[in-house]
Amino acid sequence: MNSLKPLKRALLAALALHISLTAAAQSCGTKGVAVQVLGSGGPEMQDKRASSSYLIWKDGRALVIVDAGGGSALRFGESGAQMAQLDVFLFSHFHIDHSGDFPALIFSSWFEDRSRPLPVYGPPGNEYMPSTTEFVHDLFSDPHGAWRYLSELVDSGNDSSYKLQPHNVDAASTPVTVFHNADMTISAVRVIHGVFPALAWRVDIAGKRIVFSGDTNGEGDGLAKLASDADIFVAHNAVPEGATGVERRLHMPPSVIGTIAGNAHVKQLVLSHRMLRTLGKEAQTESEIRRHYSGPIAFADDLECFPVK
Repeated sequence: MNSLKPLKRALLAALALHISLTAAAQSCGTKGVAVQVLGSGGPEMQDKRASSSYLIWKDGRALVIVDAGGGSALRFGESGAQMAQLDVFLFSHFHIDHSGDFPALIFSSWFEDRSRPLPVYGPPGNEYMPSTTEFVHDLFSDPHGAWRYLSELVDSGNDSSYKLQPHNVDAASTPVTVFHNADMTISAVRVIHGVFPALAWRVDIAGKRIVFSGDTNGEGDGLAKLASDADIFVAHNAVPEGATGVERRLHMPPSVIGTIAGNAHVKQLVLSHRMLRTLGKEAQTESEIRRHYSGPIAFADDLECFPVK
C-alpha cells in the first residue's frame, strides 16, 4: 500500500481542481434536497443504463448513496459528487446489479483523501448471500480479500483516519432506525426478494422523507409502513403486470407498486430499475398504477434529478 502513496499525492491536486470545476455545474442544484438516479436499469447491458444506484443531495452536497450497481461509479463521477462528502453508504442487497461498482467507488474515495470513517449498512447474510460485514471484508481485508492491498481501509491496527465501518441490519416489518446524525435519520425494513436478504430504506432529511423500495415482490406490510407519507418513493419497475414464476417471486408488478404507493399516501412516485421487459410498456405500467395511486409518476433515467418539494 505504501508504494501507492506517491501516486496518491500526485493525483490529489489534479483531482481537486477537476472537482472544483465540475461539481457545481453537474450536481442536483445547490439548495434543498434532491434524489439523483445514478443507475436506472437492471442487470442487462442491452438496456444501455447503469444498474441501480441513487444519491441524496442536500444543499449541493451528496450525503447518502444507496446501492452501487454496474456503471454507477462512472455516473457518480459524472454527477459531480464526491466520496469524501458522503455520510453513509446503504445497500438494499448484494446482487451484482446493486453492488458491483462498490470497490471502484471505494478506491476512488481513497484518492480523494477522505479523512473520516464511512459507515456501510446492509442486510445480514444467509446461505445465498454474504452479510454486509462479510461482503466488505471479503473485498478488502487481509489475508484473503480480493483487493487486500487496500486492507488499511477495514482492518484494525492501522492508523488511517478513513475506515469502512460495515454494519449488518437485521430488520423486520416495523421500521428500525439504524443511523442518525445532525442532518438525517435513516430507517429500514426487511423486504421479500425471493430467498435473498433484502432491505428497503427511508431517509428523513431536512423535513423531507425519501424511501427506496430496493428489489422486492411487495409481500407484507413493512414497505407501506416505511413509505408512509413519503415525499418521494423510488420503486423498482423490474417486471410488467402479469409476471409469473421466478420474476414475480423476486419483484413487484405495477399494480402492487400502485397499491403500496396509494396506501402509504406517497407524494411522488419515481420508477427505476427499468429492465428490457418493462421498457416500452410505460403506458401499461402507469395505467395499472393509476388504479391505486393518483399522484405524480416519473420514469427515471440515468443522472436524472428529482428535487424534493
